[in-house]
Amino acid sequence: MKKTFYNIPATRLLPSKWDLFSLFFVLSMIFIIAWVCSSLGGSVDYRNIDTLAKYEHVSMNLWNLPKYAANTTVRMFIALFCSFVFSFVIGAWAAKSKRAEGIIIPIIDILQSIPILGFLAITITGFLAIFPYSLWGAQLAVIFGLFTAQAWNMMLSFYQSLKTIPKELREAADMYQLSGWQRFWKLEVPFSMPGLIWNTMMSMSASWFMIVASESIVVNFSQTTSATINLPGIGTFIDQANNERDFSAVFLAIIVMLVVIILYDQLIFRPIVKWSEKFVVTEIQQEIGSNSWFLKLLQRSTILQGFSHFMALQANRIVNISWFKKDLNKNYNQLKHQKDDGSNSRLQAAIWQLCVAVSIGLFIYLAWQFIYGNKEAPITFAETLKVFGYGLLTGLRVFILIIIASIIWVPIGIWIGLRPTVAEKVQPYAQIFAAFPVNVLYGLFGTVVIAFNLNFNIWCILLMALGTQWYILFNVIAGASAIPHELKMAAKNMQLKGTVKWFKFLFPAVMPFYVTGAITAAGGAWNASIVCEYINWGKDSVIMASGIGAYISEQYNAPGDHTANIALGVVVMCVLVVLTNKLFWRKLYNYAEKRFSMNM
Repeated sequence: MKKTFYNIPATRLLPSKWDLFSLFFVLSMIFIIAWVCSSLGGSVDYRNIDTLAKYEHVSMNLWNLPKYAANTTVRMFIALFCSFVFSFVIGAWAAKSKRAEGIIIPIIDILQSIPILGFLAITITGFLAIFPYSLWGAQLAVIFGLFTAQAWNMMLSFYQSLKTIPKELREAADMYQLSGWQRFWKLEVPFSMPGLIWNTMMSMSASWFMIVASESIVVNFSQTTSATINLPGIGTFIDQANNERDFSAVFLAIIVMLVVIILYDQLIFRPIVKWSEKFVVTEIQQEIGSNSWFLKLLQRSTILQGFSHFMALQANRIVNISWFKKDLNKNYNQLKHQKDDGSNSRLQAAIWQLCVAVSIGLFIYLAWQFIYGNKEAPITFAETLKVFGYGLLTGLRVFILIIIASIIWVPIGIWIGLRPTVAEKVQPYAQIFAAFPVNVLYGLFGTVVIAFNLNFNIWCILLMALGTQWYILFNVIAGASAIPHELKMAAKNMQLKGTVKWFKFLFPAVMPFYVTGAITAAGGAWNASIVCEYINWGKDSVIMASGIGAYISEQYNAPGDHTANIALGVVVMCVLVVLTNKLFWRKLYNYAEKRFSMNM
């Protein structure tokens, strides 16, 4: 009798144990986020060096580690939300406008190579001016630093996905007469999801890799006086433990960090990866896919199912809002349309070129004044040549790193991406390795270098590889996972095997994804040079390589205001990156897009 009663549809409204668990989980997450955000603020006067003294050090009490981890994680997810918005807006603009593409993509290639310390040193004054008496000024500066470690990779992935949408899908969108707004949400965003989710995970790992460098803010008061604000977080805890040579505290911080990574992988990324599989372009349903125990658990909750259905209806209403629909009753005059386009395109091109020329000229003038305009501590021509020499040495390390990482990880990434069950198991481990902050190895690595009298100019490449090689692996896995099932069956029917299969099928299939990963890895390697060419694990325990990353780190950590020197290092790095991208990466990307795109 009881069984019959609970089989009545009306009883679905009664809360089950899964509903109670889901409600408890959601309310707990809301409480934790609200609690952490409420503790991020505080009263401070950035013009008074005495008020900054209490933020110079963080408590080394191990019981504070969970709170530090929560602070760091919330900062990362705020930056991640901003990165998604940035990727959707700027990535779509670059993919749909040739003029914008010619400006945005080179700028993104430059920005992803600028180290976090460069962004912080140049932009910190602006953030502190927005909130001159609140700790939120420093918090926003840190969040912006984390944003710079996430956004460029995600934006390039979204841009690359939009450029490789199959022609038949575009034609289907035209046949249904979707407006630009509807096309974006019904075609472009879903098609980009598999690759974008993988790159989002890589961006989170990059945030952890740079967290030690990004949670410390230097406030300059004069040419020789400065103060440091260490915001409570895992990064500052590790940095302070390194300086105090408390390696047991470093070890415990790493354990807490790994627990956090595993938690958000299982509770957030694994369900999203499972959800994104429905957007893989194939005519045959995949027999094997990723698995998520937490997603299955949430799907048993009637309350969450009802809430998700309600949110889906609201999202569908926003996508199909009448303001953004095409007016199908309006007559279309093709001759008039082409004539208007022809008359407007010349004027628009002239205005665009004028704006670009003015912007470049203004940037060059301001950069020149900022770097060379200080008469109290002028930067000489010899100093500029020295920095260019440092940049060439770092560029050589980046080139060697990309070659070695490509040889190792492209075959492995393809092998993993073709096996969903393996990719599911490898994903959390890859995130952990990619997120491992290289700073925790300073003590061990420095000791080994000194003990065996190693050449740090060579062996610092190993430290750079720990944070950048994963861009190649994640993108290749995403590319191999996105290979249509029909293409796999065609290769099987043609009995492709051995080297023929790899060079005629697998390598070409993932080439656009690999090039995106290689470009991002190169930019990440330039960025990582600031924490790999300059290692410090305690007082008077510093080892530097000859490179532009070491130069920027040395100037950032030196007492006083050395912003002009940091800006010089950043500008030199930008010049070298622009030349490299223009002469090599852009040509390789265009070749991969035209030669290996799946568009008909």
